[in-house]
Amino acid sequence: MANPLIDRFGRRIDYVRLSVTDRCDLRCRYCMAEKMQFAPSRELLSLDELAELSDMLIARGVKRIRLTGGEPLVRRGVLGLVETIGQRLGHGLDELTLTTNGTRLAAMAEQLARAGVKRINVSLDSLDPDRFRAITRNGDLGKVLQGVATARAAGLKVKINMVVLRDLNEHEVRGVLQWCAHEGHDLSLIETMPLGETGEDRTARYVPLDDVRRRLGNWYQLVPSSHKTGGPARYYDVPEIGGRIGFITPHTSNFCASCNRIRITATGVVFGCLGRNQQVPLRDAMRTGGREAVDVLLDKVMGAKPQRHDFDMTERLPTLGRHMSVTGG
Repeated sequence: MANPLIDRFGRRIDYVRLSVTDRCDLRCRYCMAEKMQFAPSRELLSLDELAELSDMLIARGVKRIRLTGGEPLVRRGVLGLVETIGQRLGHGLDELTLTTNGTRLAAMAEQLARAGVKRINVSLDSLDPDRFRAITRNGDLGKVLQGVATARAAGLKVKINMVVLRDLNEHEVRGVLQWCAHEGHDLSLIETMPLGETGEDRTARYVPLDDVRRRLGNWYQLVPSSHKTGGPARYYDVPEIGGRIGFITPHTSNFCASCNRIRITATGVVFGCLGRNQQVPLRDAMRTGGREAVDVLLDKVMGAKPQRHDFDMTERLPTLGRHMSVTGG
């Protein structure tokens, strides 16, 4: 590898979150508005182009690729893409993972495992069916839990992601942690992020995870863990229940100094930071200029990648107009 991706602060970028669609079959209150307008299909990178782009990224030193959305499993033909990228494992790529809401996981978990996926993240913000439906606006908890069970049976390591929301699910954290420990899943708690207009006041829903960690300390030891996944979570072992919990804290304990990732949208736009608007479009360069043109643009991303995000949870309006589903979770 002659030309690794290194940004202007000396951080080596070896992790890409690659969105395959901005569409989703849920409408989680912290992520989307109830009525959304998605990118036309003709504007998306084709599955072949996504595979080709993955090869270009691997050639620049990317070791981990996480497929995201929206909900990646709603993209028609996505399992073929997973199989294609999975063939790069051991040939420059160390890990292929996926983040999903779990609604289609029961039908696809075995194929994901066969394609080389070893672990997945599943968004699950409540274990109460009515509350889950309220947070997601239309979700069926039973379907997601069936998907999680199928994934586990297929040999996939499952991590549960839970966005903690004031007056909605913050009282469930201990119960979700106990359930995860019993089922053999790690749990990551996430602070809500001010991306896109959702029809909700995020300042009213925001819960600092430092507060949650202190409350959990009333019941459990939280022992700092050496476990790392390449993402931003800081993990703690919970010896009393044999579990592990991670905290993703963009607001209370900023983790940007160790950022090792970029995000690419389904339309081929690269964002150097989830919390900034710096963006570089790759799609047209891929189609007309090939690898050399893409390399030039990736270098441009590295030269402008910000040191840290600029989230502000004190304002009612979102910091950025684009929704999380556009950039990829």
